[in-house]
Amino acid sequence: MDDIDRALLAELQRDAGQPYAALGRAVGLSAGSAHERVRKLRERGVIRRTTVEVDPEAVGRGVLAYVMVQSGAWMGGAATGAALAAVPEIEEAHIIAGPASLLLKIRAGTTAGLQAALRRVFEVDGVTGTQTTVVLETFFERPVDPAGGPGPAGGR
Repeated sequence: MDDIDRALLAELQRDAGQPYAALGRAVGLSAGSAHERVRKLRERGVIRRTTVEVDPEAVGRGVLAYVMVQSGAWMGGAATGAALAAVPEIEEAHIIAGPASLLLKIRAGTTAGLQAALRRVFEVDGVTGTQTTVVLETFFERPVDPAGGPGPAGGR
């Protein structure tokens, strides 16, 4: 990945719906060249998907919580992933190291909705406890910075 690819990624993160002509102009390429580079970034898996950022509050999902899940056994299997994916309020689920086994990002419409989602988490085999932190306000959320460092093979 070169500097032009990184600039394309930054432009797409700013506005993924812009035409290839505008995208190309922003990074010094023709529309066709910009299109071809974006296609290759998709093929290589650098661009996973194109999406729209929705305001959670505007669609009734204003309660945000992070949940540490404790377990009595390894939680990294496919069955755990499938069980968590079946809970629509869970936006992210991560296997982690430390005092907990999983870290979940949950969005709900109300605290009662959060409580219902937590009940469903407790139904997942192996879960022995949770520690929930409710977010009061978000200063910012930041997308991945394509210029922030080496690719997947390198480290910082």
